[in-house]
Amino acid sequence: MSYQVLVGHEAEKTIVKLDRTTAGRIRDQIRKIAANPFDPRISNQLKMTPEKRYSRVGDWRIVYEVNEIQKVIDVSAVQHRSRVYKELKK
Repeated sequence: MSYQVLVGHEAEKTIVKLDRTTAGRIRDQIRKIAANPFDPRISNQLKMTPEKRYSRVGDWRIVYEVNEIQKVIDVSAVQHRSRVYKELKK
């Protein structure tokens, strides 16, 4: 069963600004996450915030949280790997 995906405003703004190829790869990865958000081949748990997970797409990271009860995935950030972890610490 697939989860419903909610992409946050900031994450969507970032995706729209990316080149077409990278944006397409990120959207494909979000579809894979929706099918199985806990698949260890496509995502890992964030060490600093265990309730959140991240997925790698080249040099980009998709940060999301899963609500098991409502079957919803909330994509909170799509950022370059050089910034994502610094931003999450704030």
